[in-house]
Order: sequence, then C-alpha cells, then structure tokens
Amino acid sequence: MIHSTAVVQCEAPDSVEIGPYAVVGPEVILGQRVVIDAHAVVTGITTLADDVKVGPGAVIGTPPQDLKYAGERTTLEVGARTVIREMANINCGTSATGKTVIGEDCFLMAFSHVAHDCIIGNGVILANSVNLAGHVEIGTRAIIGGVVPVHQFTRIGEYSMIGGGFRVARDVTPFTLAGGEPLRMIGINKLGLRRNGFSNEEIASAVDSFHFFFKNPDTMASKVETALASETEDSLKRRMAEFISASSRGVTI
Repeated sequence: MIHSTAVVQCEAPDSVEIGPYAVVGPEVILGQRVVIDAHAVVTGITTLADDVKVGPGAVIGTPPQDLKYAGERTTLEVGARTVIREMANINCGTSATGKTVIGEDCFLMAFSHVAHDCIIGNGVILANSVNLAGHVEIGTRAIIGGVVPVHQFTRIGEYSMIGGGFRVARDVTPFTLAGGEPLRMIGINKLGLRRNGFSNEEIASAVDSFHFFFKNPDTMASKVETALASETEDSLKRRMAEFISASSRGVTI
C-alpha cells in the first residue's frame, strides 16, 4: 500500500495508501485508510484523521507564510473524510493560535490555499484556486466559489455561499448568498439550506431575517440589539445577530 519510491518517516497504519514519490514527515499522524497520492508532501506536526484523501502534488503542513513566524512548534489538523485535491496548499498555524484546523467532510479543490491559523468548519467546500489569508474562519457547510481571495481575519458564516471570482474583504453573514464587485449581499442561500435539511419554515425565517438586517433602514447596531433581545436561542435571526455583533471587520452589506 506504500509505493517503493515514497519517503515515509512516520508510522503508517496498514490501511494507508501512499503513492509514488510522496513525502510524509516524521511528526505526521495518519489515521486509518488515509490516501496520499503521487508527489504529495505532508509535513510538519500534522494530523490527518481517518479517510482523509490528499491529491497529487498537494503540499500540506508547511510553515506559515508569515514574516513574524520564528519557527514555533505549531500544528495542522485535518478532519475525517476531508478531500484535498491536486496542488492544494495548507499551512500550519503561528504562535497567535498555535494551529490551523480543517473540519470533517470538507472538499478543498485543486490549487486552493489555506493559510496559517484558519479555522474551517465541517462540510466546507472551497472551489478551485480559492485563497484564504491567515486567521480566516469559515462556518459549517459554507461554499466558496472558484478563484475567490479572502482577506485575513474575515469570517464566513455557516451555510452561506460566495459566488466565484469575487473578493471577500468583510464578514459574510450565515445562510446568505454573496456576489458582485465589491461584494454585496444578494439574498438567502435557499437551495443550500434545503439541501442541508432546513424546513420551509426555517427558510422563510432566514428570508425574513435577511430583509430585517439588510433592507430595514435602521442602524445595524439597533437591529442587532432588537434581535438579541427578542429572538429565541436557536432562531436563525438570533444566529445572524450574534454573528454580526461579533464582527471586528464589519459585515458585507
């Protein structure tokens, strides 16, 4: 299961497959049934959970591209069943947080880049050539279209979708669709919510929340205050309000 030309410096379970000319470093931890394809490099203090697949030429676990980085021992964690396609690149963290984290069931397409200290939730899809700067946070099941650059410290909310080719410079609220240059809110990600099991009532609530936050002429601060005071803990409107209230870069409108 390990090709004779591969260089594997760590312990590998019998169920692991490692292709020709792949390189796996001494501090890498491999779960069961991990597949590392030809010419891929997995290095650093990197953990690949069960059933992770690493495509040809991908390079993961490398030091952060940060001039302040001084060789600190930082980590990369990749969750179970995540797929990392050809030529993708993922860096370890810096001393700021100590780690970069990719959740379970993610799909990182060819040439995507995840920089240091990013936190990627479960089920996230990054299309071809998405570039995440440092400290980006992406919520559960969010989808980012191809060739999208995301500014450092930006947050992208759960179940949102960003169209291909547009620059993300501010936070994108949960459950929404965003596109255009400059990026703007378009509406609710109805199809994405439906595919992820949200009820018609929940989708209608998300639409109502979108109009409340982005069409209502009141200030965003007053709208957030109203939603936090009136909504139940699990309502979609409250989840959007909590996301907006925690924003340090400001939200896309």
